[in-house]
Amino acid sequence: MGDPDRVATLVGALEHVAVAYLLLGCATGTPAQLAALHGTRLEMLLERMLDTTVRGVVYETAGAVDGAVLRAGGERVRAACERSCIPYVLLNADPADHGLWLSSATAAVDQLLG
Repeated sequence: MGDPDRVATLVGALEHVAVAYLLLGCATGTPAQLAALHGTRLEMLLERMLDTTVRGVVYETAGAVDGAVLRAGGERVRAACERSCIPYVLLNADPADHGLWLSSATAAVDQLLG
């Protein structure tokens, strides 16, 4: 099982993965923990992830986490993916609207693989 606080525990799970969904919009923790999760931990994960078989990233930019934290995380994803020429989608559908969220999440993978 992977632990987002220990990025090395997540990398093995990415073998043979084409599209990685980073659904952290409703993560819980203290403000400092959430800032790290969407900040330094996210950067480290992206750095390691982009050296795997992952060829597309979907990052959730809506949810219960502070909007500024999610926007900053989205910017980190954009910068890392563009630097590495990896396609990405910023999933901005509200997870509370299950129907809209599901159709948006499905469309994201279609967009990346299409």
